Formats: sequence, C-alpha cells, structure tokens
Amino acid sequence: MTTSELTLPRGAGTERRGRGRRRMMGAGKQLHAGPVTYVVLTVFALVSLAPLVWTAIAASRTDRRLAETPPPLWFGGNLFSNLQSAWDEAGLGTAMVNSVIVAGTITVSTVLFATLAGFAFAKLRFRFSNLLLVLTIGTMMIPPQLAVVPLYLWMSDLGWSNQLQTVILPSLVTAFGTFFMRQYLVQALPTELIEAARVDGASSLRVVWHVVFPAARPAMAVLGLLTFVFAWNDFLWPIIALNQQNPTVQVALNSLGTGYVPDQAVIMAGALLGTLPLLVAFLLFGKQIVGGIMQGAIKG
Repeated sequence: MTTSELTLPRGAGTERRGRGRRRMMGAGKQLHAGPVTYVVLTVFALVSLAPLVWTAIAASRTDRRLAETPPPLWFGGNLFSNLQSAWDEAGLGTAMVNSVIVAGTITVSTVLFATLAGFAFAKLRFRFSNLLLVLTIGTMMIPPQLAVVPLYLWMSDLGWSNQLQTVILPSLVTAFGTFFMRQYLVQALPTELIEAARVDGASSLRVVWHVVFPAARPAMAVLGLLTFVFAWNDFLWPIIALNQQNPTVQVALNSLGTGYVPDQAVIMAGALLGTLPLLVAFLLFGKQIVGGIMQGAIKG
C-alpha cells in the first residue's frame, strides 16, 4: 500500500476535530433530572420524613386522643405543653449538656485517632501491620454485649461509676473508624505526595498536618457525622453506667416510660426534643459534609 492510499480524504481531519469539540461541549453541559427522578426522590423524602412527622403530631396531641381509632393525622394544640412536661419530668437540661460533652468528645477523639491509625495502616510500613489490621477488623465481629460485664467491673475498680468518663473512655476510638479511614486513604492519598514532603524536609507531624489531614477531610467529615449520631443515640452502655442524677439524653428519656400508665404524648415530645440536636447538626453542617464528599470524589 502506497503513501497516497493512506492519505485521509480532504476534510476528514476537520470533521474529526469538530466531532471532538462537540463531544467536549456536550460533556461540559449540566445534566437535568427528568420527572421520574423528581417523583422517586419525593417518595423517598416523604417516606424518610414520615416517622419524624408522626412523632411531632403525636407530641402535639393528648394521650387519650392517641388511643382513639383512627389515630390523628394532623397537629394538635398541646405541643408546647407536652414539650415542657417532658423537659421537666426527664430533666433534659442536664441530659442535653451531658450528651453534648459525651458525643462531642467521642467524635473528636474518634476522628483524630482513626485518621492517624488509618494513615499508618495505609501508607506506613512496619512489622506485623497486616496482623494488627486483621485483629482490628476482628474486634468488629465481637458483640458489644459481651464486653458489658468486664467493662462495668473495670470502671467500678477505677471509681468512675455514674460519671461521664465511664461512657467516653471505651469509645475514644473505634475499629470501624480505623478501617474506614484506612480504606479511604489507600486511594485518596498518593504515596508520591508523602515522599515529596519528606524530600522537602517535612517532619512526621508536619506531613500529617499538611498532607494527610487535607486529603482525608471528606472522609473525616463523614466519620465525624456517623460517630456523633451513634454516640448521641447510644443507650445500652449509658443506661448501665449512668443514673438519673447524671444522665445522657437517652437515659433521661427512659424515665418518661416509667409509671403505671405512661403518657405516650409526653414520651413522643421527649423523643422529639432528643432528636432536635441531630436535626440542627444536619442543617448546620450537612452542606459542608456533602461538599467535602463531592470534593473528594472529584479529586479521586
């Protein structure tokens, strides 16, 4: 085959470049959702909000009205009185402060220690690293109920009964958080970036602060949110370790269900009060968390 036979037809290169430009312009266009997408998202949103709306409706009614058939489907006029009753009966003022301290401390420590441990397992080379990682993951398979008795005896020996550190100390770091951060940093943090920082003379602390933490920020935000929600809603260990004189929110709400005939409307009002801080956290930090996730996805 001669060179003349290999020559492209006139205008073929221009047409190919034109198709490439059109393809690039099409890739830059913003995608628009269709009506089916909006319908599906609306249905999912309504199903997700249904329990919260029903809690608010029940909290605004009387106990007698909740016992009637059919149940109420709209708000009543007793919301604020029931909220006040739940606040006073359960002592939610002290409980809210305690839960903020417990959940906040656990969240900060878990995110910090899990990020450091995840970085070590992902990028550092040391003896028995694989074995230690397997042991860390293996602890996730042990039911937490098995540790209640020895943990309670340990805290009693330390003289920490009915104190907040009894709830905080066992949850300062989690195996799930370590594994989660390790899996993220394996892909999101290039080894070459760490080596470049080392060549520039950065110490280990500076590498962690200026390289690891910025790269891990999206995953840290997600882990922090999950940890805060779990710590706020934790009930099993706090109900064993604390009493009604120094409770968290979940322990305090447990007192609303006592009595011969519990007032269901007041219980729902207490549950609504206990949920409000989580809603506020989502409203305040949800945009930053989603933005961090999208930033990490784009970089990846």
